[in-house]
Amino acid sequence: MINILEKSRWLSSILTFVCFILIFYFSSLTFQGTGGKSAIATIYHFTAFSYLTLFLLISLTQGKRNSYILIGMFIAIIYGITDELHQLLVPGRFFSIGDILVDALGIFLTGISYSNYCRK
Repeated sequence: MINILEKSRWLSSILTFVCFILIFYFSSLTFQGTGGKSAIATIYHFTAFSYLTLFLLISLTQGKRNSYILIGMFIAIIYGITDELHQLLVPGRFFSIGDILVDALGIFLTGISYSNYCRK
């Protein structure tokens, strides 16, 4: 699957864009709850930002190990921070450093894994 995405920049770019949109959409939803952190929310943050990073890195590098990997990871981290800032404007949602850290963990693990994959 990764090989197909590396050969088709338009497809990997579309998937990256879809990830950006879905993360924004889910961050815009209002929740009635305690504001506590659930395991499902943690898994969502890790997974969503892992996929975003993977598709973004494939779009930027097309399977070649280069400095765009760091740039892609930086873009994903900035998006994670702005996602949390966006939640300040959504009723029932809160800014969470913990969510940013989980996002960053997903981003770094995916970035390192993809970087090692590109060594072929």
